[in-house]
Amino acid sequence: MAAITNSANAPSKKKGLNPIIIIGSLFFILGFVTWLNSVLIPYLKIACQLTNSESYLVASSFYIACLLMAKPSAWLLKLLGFKNGMVAGLVLMGIGALIFIPAALTRTYAIFLIGLFIQGCGSAVLQSASNPYITIVGPPESAAKRISIMGICNKFAGVLAPLALGAVILNNIDGFDASLVNLSAADKIAQLNELASRVIVPYLLIVVVLVILSVLIYFSGLPEIDTDHEDESVAAANSGKTSITQFPHLVLGVIALFLYVGAEVIAGDSIIGYGSSHHIPLSTAKYFASGTLTCMVIGYIVGILFIPKYITQQKALVLCAILGVVLTGVALVTQKYVSISCIALLGLANSLMWPAMWPLALSGLGRFTKIGSSLLVMGIAGAAVFPPIYGLLVDKISAQTAYVILIPMYLFILYYAIAGYKVGKHVVEV
Repeated sequence: MAAITNSANAPSKKKGLNPIIIIGSLFFILGFVTWLNSVLIPYLKIACQLTNSESYLVASSFYIACLLMAKPSAWLLKLLGFKNGMVAGLVLMGIGALIFIPAALTRTYAIFLIGLFIQGCGSAVLQSASNPYITIVGPPESAAKRISIMGICNKFAGVLAPLALGAVILNNIDGFDASLVNLSAADKIAQLNELASRVIVPYLLIVVVLVILSVLIYFSGLPEIDTDHEDESVAAANSGKTSITQFPHLVLGVIALFLYVGAEVIAGDSIIGYGSSHHIPLSTAKYFASGTLTCMVIGYIVGILFIPKYITQQKALVLCAILGVVLTGVALVTQKYVSISCIALLGLANSLMWPAMWPLALSGLGRFTKIGSSLLVMGIAGAAVFPPIYGLLVDKISAQTAYVILIPMYLFILYYAIAGYKVGKHVVEV
C-alpha cells in the first residue's frame, strides 16, 4: 500500500474530507475545460470554415497531448510529487487557455489547436496526479466510489460547460450561418472575425480561475502520498519485477481505457453535430451534449450508492460494456430522436468505466504506481484518435452509420472486464 507522508497513520475522518474537496474542485475545472470541446467543434467549424474531419481535430489536439505527455508526466510526479504536479497541470492549462486570445484575434485555426494541445498537456499532468491520488487515498475496494464522486464533479462541470459557452458563442448561430451565404467576401470575413472574438472573454475568465485554483492548491494542506513504499504482500509479489510491462493487466487496462475514452468523447462531442445531421437547429442541438453528461452523472450516483456494497467494480464494468454495445446497436437502426437519445444514454454506459478501470489496472503496482498512472493517462489519447476517424466516416457515409465504430470498442472493454483485468496476477476482486 501507499503511505501518506505527513502522518504515520491514516488520516482521520475530519482530515480526510479536505483531500476529497480539493481533488473534487480539480475534477470540476478539468471537466469544465475538457467538455468545452463539444461546443468548440461546431463553433470552429463555422468560424474557421472547416470540414467535419477538420473540426474534429479540436478533440485530437487536446487529447493527443495525453499520449505525448505520458513519460514527462511520470517524471514530473517523481520530481514534484502529487500535490505540486497538480499545480503544474493547472498552470499549463492556463497557458493553453490564454493562447485562445491571439487565436481568436487572428481567427487562425492552427493557433486554436496549439492552445488546445497545451491545455491537453496540462490536463495529462493533472490527471496523472489526481486519479491515482483519489484511488490510493482510501480503501481499494471503494476506489470506484471515490472516483465516481470525482466523476460527478467532472461531469456536472461538463453539463454546465456547453450550456455556458454555447450561450455565448453559439448565440443565434443558425441565423448567422445562413446569413453568410449572401454576404460579400469582405463582409463575410468581418462577420467570421466577430464570431471568433466571442471566445475571448470566456477564456480570459477560465485563465483567472485556473490561476486562482493553482495558488490555492499550492498553499493547501493536501497530504502527499508515497507510492514508493510497499506493504509486504505487494513487495513480495513485485520483488522480481523491473519494468511496468511486466504487469499485463495494466497494459490491457491502458488499451481498454484508450478505447473507452475514444467512445466517451465520440458520444459527447459528436451528438450536437449528429442532431444537426437530422436537420435539428443548432440552437436546439447545442443542449444534447449536456444530456449525455447528465446521463453520466446519473451513472456516477448509481456507482456511489451500489459500489462496493451491492456490486463490485469489476461487475459494474461488465454491465456498462454490455449496455454500450446494446445502446449503440439500437442507435444504428432507429431514427432521429430515438437514435439521438441512445447516443445520449451512452453517457450512462460510459459512466462507471473510468472509475472501475483505474483501480483494476493499478491493483498491485506498488512502487510502479506513478509510471502506471502515466500510462493510463496516455490511454486518454484514444480521444485524439477515434473522433477524427468518426468524422471521416461521417464525411464518407453518414453521421448515424459512423457510430458502428463503437461496437468493437465496447466489446474489447467487455473482454477486459471479464478476463483481461486478471491476466498475469493473483486477483482479489475489487
